[in-house]
Amino acid sequence: METGVDQEVLGNENLQNLINGFAPDAATCLALSEGVQFLSDFWSRHYLDQYIREGGSKIKFVTGRTGCGKTHFLRVMEENAREKGYKVVSISAAKTWLHDFSIIYLEVLRQVSIMDVLRSCANTVVRNMGYDPAEIPEGMTFIDYLSQQGMADAIQRRELRVQLKTMFLDNPLLDNNFALSCSLITGGILGHPVLEDANRDLLLGYLHGEPGIKTALLRSLGLSPDKLNKYNARHMLRSLSEVIRLGGSPGLLVTVDQMDVMLNRSGMQELHYSAVRRQDTYESIRLLIDDIDTMHNVMFIFAFDRDLLDTPKVGIMSYSALMMRIQNEILSERFNSFADIANLDDLARQQYDVQTVLKMAEKLRNYLEQHQCEGHSMTGEDAEKLIHQAGSGTVGLARLVNRAVIEGIPEEKIEEVNADA
Repeated sequence: METGVDQEVLGNENLQNLINGFAPDAATCLALSEGVQFLSDFWSRHYLDQYIREGGSKIKFVTGRTGCGKTHFLRVMEENAREKGYKVVSISAAKTWLHDFSIIYLEVLRQVSIMDVLRSCANTVVRNMGYDPAEIPEGMTFIDYLSQQGMADAIQRRELRVQLKTMFLDNPLLDNNFALSCSLITGGILGHPVLEDANRDLLLGYLHGEPGIKTALLRSLGLSPDKLNKYNARHMLRSLSEVIRLGGSPGLLVTVDQMDVMLNRSGMQELHYSAVRRQDTYESIRLLIDDIDTMHNVMFIFAFDRDLLDTPKVGIMSYSALMMRIQNEILSERFNSFADIANLDDLARQQYDVQTVLKMAEKLRNYLEQHQCEGHSMTGEDAEKLIHQAGSGTVGLARLVNRAVIEGIPEEKIEEVNADA
């Protein structure tokens, strides 16, 4: 019953977002997608299915005018990644600072839930020792399960320690302190070596960069900890992505949306990027690009309005060290799906025809009807007008289609939806 209520609330939120021109949740974006699959399927096929899964790492940038579908595209990529077993992290520059990479790392760590990741690692250890994790009763540790079977002898315990050492401590991709923390916590999940709750919480606090963690207590557990900062955070992220892989996931996808808020000088927004923080953000991304080849099984996608790229004094062009690393060296009249910067306006101009627009409108209209809202039915002539308008206007085609369909909903119904959500 509770699930039904949650789904109803989620449906109302998605409906409100669509009516107000915002992207709904990832699953709904995927269901409503039309046209953008040209790029999302390409990236999913070449990167998620192959390159990232096989140990590669990549950074991509998505840009375009307001309303071209950048957030929608990120949601589609997120849903594609989830269906393939990836850990997915969604970050908004309007809510999470980007100028200090340690903040990004901690947000990634929070969203993936390190305890869930280490439980998956524990299951991997169980399978490596020839047992099925599904056979272990809920609430029982692996070592207790072995004891119940009369098999928790010294040889099995030694093998368990060897498995943990091989997985974490001997892994060259893991930071030493990160590896030891994960090894101790995973051992505690398995029941050997025994880890007290207080020590587990201490290690988790260290991994999450909590202030006030006493170094002496960490040293008593064998760690030689360094304070988390914007420089070593990238190495910690490399360790995290490797542990995610060890847990059986093909990798990690991190999307960063609304980067263009850095151009907003209004004091009304939640986070205000000063000139110094904006430059620090560009430098942080530049350092990430330089270090990305040292990471494995991780993909970043940054999204922002075209203004952030083109504005001379405050945009990315003002930071040449970053611009030189992300600009497309080979320009072509045809849309290049391999390019590091994907302009969704260019994609729409080359791939979206009248039939594409009509299918976009029809999917949105059907979704609205499922929620007792009747949108405007679009004709081929209407679609041609929107394509022409998008070619010379300041708003992307996706937003124009959304507006055209939403116009068919009575004002009182829109007010009712906004009030319910």
